[in-house]
Amino acid sequence: MHCSNHTHCAGTALEHAEQVCLARGARLTPIRKAVLSEIWSGHEATKAYDLISRLSTADNLIKPPTIYRALEFLLAHGLIHRIESLNAFIGCDHPEIAHQAVLMICDTCGTINEQSSEALNQLVAQMSDQQHFKITRQSIELHGTCRRCQPG
Repeated sequence: MHCSNHTHCAGTALEHAEQVCLARGARLTPIRKAVLSEIWSGHEATKAYDLISRLSTADNLIKPPTIYRALEFLLAHGLIHRIESLNAFIGCDHPEIAHQAVLMICDTCGTINEQSSEALNQLVAQMSDQQHFKITRQSIELHGTCRRCQPG
């Protein structure tokens, strides 16, 4: 996910998250908003302990359960995606739509591009149906090299 003005991108994402929460009757508390803001501070994956470090101050140490509760809320409302292979999180571009993200992770620069494919989702559903397998959680991550990092 590359943008020409990340400040605008992150600000738009936070406004969008507030609208999604309002529409769902969910509360984007100050700590949840702070966690989401930190996740959107870049287009790289953010780990939970990085959030603790960034959000804590000398007189207010944020404890891990606080961060994990905020992350659970943000995940439940589709505002972020968990990157299983990195044990980290990234903001979701379109949380108002239930979707299965395909996360393309550049192993060189760390940027992550979110895509979705209805055809791929249908194929995965068909495969699981054929095996009588009930999917409870699905994550599709592709590791490689983004266009900017490829030689030539």
